[in-house]
Amino acid sequence: MNERNKKGSAIVLLIITAVMWSLGGLFIKSVNAHPIAISGIRSAISCVIIMLYVKKPKFTWSFTQIAAALAYASMMIFFVAATKYTTAANAILLQYTAPIFVALLGAWLLKEKPKAVDWVTIFVVICGMVLFFVESIDTRGVLGNIFGLLSGISYAVFTVFMRMQKDGSPIGSVILGNAITAVVGVPFIFTALPDTKGWVSLIILGVIQLGIPYILFSIAIKKARAIEASLITMIEPILNPVWVSFIIGEIPGILSIAGGSIVIAAVAIRCIIVASGKFTGKENSIDRICESSN
Repeated sequence: MNERNKKGSAIVLLIITAVMWSLGGLFIKSVNAHPIAISGIRSAISCVIIMLYVKKPKFTWSFTQIAAALAYASMMIFFVAATKYTTAANAILLQYTAPIFVALLGAWLLKEKPKAVDWVTIFVVICGMVLFFVESIDTRGVLGNIFGLLSGISYAVFTVFMRMQKDGSPIGSVILGNAITAVVGVPFIFTALPDTKGWVSLIILGVIQLGIPYILFSIAIKKARAIEASLITMIEPILNPVWVSFIIGEIPGILSIAGGSIVIAAVAIRCIIVASGKFTGKENSIDRICESSN
């Protein structure tokens, strides 16, 4: 498979990953348990699924592997804490400031300098996200907002350190990260045991919403740049309430629909540009195209 096809495959895997991640909101609503317990049980099940796939995971215990694992666990825990202490809209919006941090960290640690098209996409996507959640944003809950921002930073660090393992076994970091999250979260399950419906939802969350997608993400991150991974997966928070509206009937407002359309369109256009191959050559890079238009 040539480089162009590998890049296209990575983009497809990232889109599938984002769609599967987006099922979280729907099934989390079905579980009556402590939020950190939900995170812990979900990660424990996910860990088992990934272990079954990998069979013999390679743990190098390198700095990058451990750093990615800790960032993963932090992302999970901070996001759950954010949803507890502020609105879901605030938590999601702040977590998805990640591309900004990925762009900065990627340029520093990976030497993957963001292209002009990346910065334009980041700006358009963040504007779309603000529009999408503007009716739900709450300025109260300062602690929750801080947790949400820390979740976004953790997601960025996780993405960058996963990318740093592109020639190794990044899936090991996901396994370790899930194990850490499980150790922290599982004990909280005894504060309120879920009913049968809750356990079914937890299994779906662990297998379909977390386990399989992170297997796909670990494959895709070897070929997709860190900034690409963070931008493409930004369709997740837009799709999340879409599933809820279809199943539960929570219909989003006009501004939310407009904002979501902007995000999906921006990500889709960028994916088409990158996957087309027209701008991947040395003589016709996206940078040159964008620079020549300025």
